[in-house]
Amino acid sequence: MKFATLAALSSLALSVAACQSEAEKQADAMEDTVERQADASAAASGDAQVALGLTERQLLDADLVTADGTELGDVAQVRRSGSTVEGLLVEIEDSNPDRYVMVPLAGLSTRADGNDTDVQTSMTAAQLAALPTATLATN
Repeated sequence: MKFATLAALSSLALSVAACQSEAEKQADAMEDTVERQADASAAASGDAQVALGLTERQLLDADLVTADGTELGDVAQVRRSGSTVEGLLVEIEDSNPDRYVMVPLAGLSTRADGNDTDVQTSMTAAQLAALPTATLATN
């Protein structure tokens, strides 16, 4: 019985994967690349504060929120020019396919959320959505 259940689940997983469009496959690959790059950068920066009094790992764990705590997106990468942090690459909440925008550091602050720290912006969801789609590195 266990083998039959396992075979059925494997067949279902293959069917779902086959239903994925090329655009969805590319979006998944891009998201994996963004995550790998962010993890490598966070490991390299260690415990050093890089922006807003937070480490890169803390920034990558943060959500981008409004003043009332409404989640606008997830911080996906810390973007730099040389050693200077210029902004945050944010995946817009509920975008499908995933959409990333570059949010400049100017105007951002931190906001406590229990044991976590989020990044707060004065932008609205509409203003965030109006930002140009960020160029993503593919290496």
